[in-house]
Amino acid sequence: MNLFEIFLKGGVIMWAILFCSVVALAVAIDRFLVLRRAKINLPAFLVRIRGFIKNKDMSGAASFCLREKSPIGNMVRKGLKKFGMGHERVKEAIENAGRQEVSKLEKGLSILATVAGVAPLLGFLGTVTGMIQAFMRIEDLAGAANPSDLAGGIWEALLTTAFGLIVGIPAYAFYNYFISSIKKFVSDMETVANDVVDTMQDTSKEAIDFDDEIEVEM
Repeated sequence: MNLFEIFLKGGVIMWAILFCSVVALAVAIDRFLVLRRAKINLPAFLVRIRGFIKNKDMSGAASFCLREKSPIGNMVRKGLKKFGMGHERVKEAIENAGRQEVSKLEKGLSILATVAGVAPLLGFLGTVTGMIQAFMRIEDLAGAANPSDLAGGIWEALLTTAFGLIVGIPAYAFYNYFISSIKKFVSDMETVANDVVDTMQDTSKEAIDFDDEIEVEM
């Protein structure tokens, strides 16, 4: 008996679990690529931004942030647009932009968490329905069932539980991995935000205009 035949033995619930596995895999790959693109060399980024701000070169700073193509770059650009309007406005703009970027990074994680919870439950449901069918078969045999009849029905019913756990456990692991990575990223964003505000406080409050660029979408 090959793997596909074993899969079919699990019944219709196996197809629902398979669908969950495809969705979870798609979300995991997408979030992995997004987080990979979002990473930057934080010390080097801070050094360059400090230099631009101290020289009051806001256009240069904005262009540099745009070239980085990262959520941190987008966040800093929003703060740079408020330069000269007061440090509170700068801080507020950076915080709002930071929340928007974090929301983009977390996109799809709720689906991954749902799959991690639903897949094992679907497997358990398949096992329960399979056991019901197995005992109905025994009843139809009027008590003349042998151990092989009972064992066959049980192992077929348990297939869905096994498959549900195979899908749910990695989905849960990936979810925790992405949450941990985003928490670290949020910490980096807070570090950059505080550093930018502190640097601006050491510079002139003269407003400097620069061309607004199109925000990079992650």
